[in-house]
Amino acid sequence: MSKPKKMNLNQKQNLSGWFFLAPAAIMIALMSFLPMLKALILSFKTGIGTNMTWTGITNYVRMFQDAVFMQSLKNTFLYLIIQVPIMLILALILASMLNDKHLRCKGLFRTMIFLPCATSLVSYAIIFRSLFAVDGFVNTILIKLGLLNTGYNFLAHPNSARIIIIIALVWRWTGYNMVFYLSGLQNIEYSVYEAAKIDGASPFKIFTKITVPLLKPTILLTAIMSTNGTLQLFDESVNLTAGGPANSTITMSHYIYNMSFKYVPNFGYAAAMSYLILILVAVLAFVQMKVGDKRD
Repeated sequence: MSKPKKMNLNQKQNLSGWFFLAPAAIMIALMSFLPMLKALILSFKTGIGTNMTWTGITNYVRMFQDAVFMQSLKNTFLYLIIQVPIMLILALILASMLNDKHLRCKGLFRTMIFLPCATSLVSYAIIFRSLFAVDGFVNTILIKLGLLNTGYNFLAHPNSARIIIIIALVWRWTGYNMVFYLSGLQNIEYSVYEAAKIDGASPFKIFTKITVPLLKPTILLTAIMSTNGTLQLFDESVNLTAGGPANSTITMSHYIYNMSFKYVPNFGYAAAMSYLILILVAVLAFVQMKVGDKRD
């Protein structure tokens, strides 16, 4: 009778690795991939509970005939197109300024800019509602400056309400992205900047010809993360404007929540809208990677 072959060192190490990875892999499969699969199946059904029936692509067709969903899609892309570039450019400029080794109190400035990111989503939405209320701080300042005679209800008008959401997003997430850029700048030798200054390069030239090209992978990463986050925007729409006035600021995630828990539950339709967001995130991330990654 032949003896079983003994495992070599590499096989033992591989087996040990799988042994430690297995619990996490099983949990991810059960908690993430299985619900995703069930949600995909659910998106092809309509009804409630045990009365759900298979209706094919009906829910997906309905999305493009739903005026409220199309409004939420337009709003979400409006926030994406305006807010993300402003936020990333501002974060990049602040990171470049705070990377100067001759700047005093750098730690204090960095902390102050990052602090909004640590603020509770509900808390900061309430703060912005108070700031832009009819009798809030912003209206008080504008009246004292003589720019307004009476308080303006910013949140009751579609355009101003959208602008407030964009301002709130920029205020909260700029510091978050700045930290990524600061981390990337730490890996760039400061002698590169000193050599550029000796050669007579202006601050603008240094920024555009050194900082931006060397931070390209980090910029790509933050662009993908910001796009992903904006397409799933929920808290600002719910807590700041409640989707109003007349659904003029509602986002896709907010509408999915309404269809699941606020109105008569329609989980099949909500699942279909959720998968559309997944497709949009995947497509935009792929496009950004193809456009931004120029490595051979």
